[in-house]
Amino acid sequence: MGSVSYYTAEGLQKLKDELAELKTKGRAEVARQLAEARDKGDLSENAEYDAAKDAQGHLELKISKLEEVVGNARLIDDSHLDLSKALILSKVKIKNLNNNLVMDYVLVSEEEANLAQGKISVKSPIGKGLLGKSVGEIAEITIPAGKIRFEVLEISR
Repeated sequence: MGSVSYYTAEGLQKLKDELAELKTKGRAEVARQLAEARDKGDLSENAEYDAAKDAQGHLELKISKLEEVVGNARLIDDSHLDLSKALILSKVKIKNLNNNLVMDYVLVSEEEANLAQGKISVKSPIGKGLLGKSVGEIAEITIPAGKIRFEVLEISR
């Protein structure tokens, strides 16, 4: 049994879309490859057939894992979240006290993290360090490069 993960509506829909694509187009493509390799004759010495069977196994494994993730996914209702603390789905404005750089991040699940979009995982060192903090609090976070201190300037949804 996999662990429960929390997703935004957008993130969960993206997972469901990927699963549907793998089940339809992915399986159809593998079936086509298998049929093509089968048409080439003797299967005992057919490297293309072996490769297609391997691809089929990898696809089915990926589908199985994704089904488990979707089955254990929970949708986050941000209307019931505490606005005074940094939680998942919080938009957090922080100030790096080492260099006075101000940054905005949204705390999201690990699968939805995308630094280019300003979304950081609640399981990342910075995400973990910010969880539960309130405006004005200092988060001292240990990262591979050392310790960084952030001041929480603002929290919103």
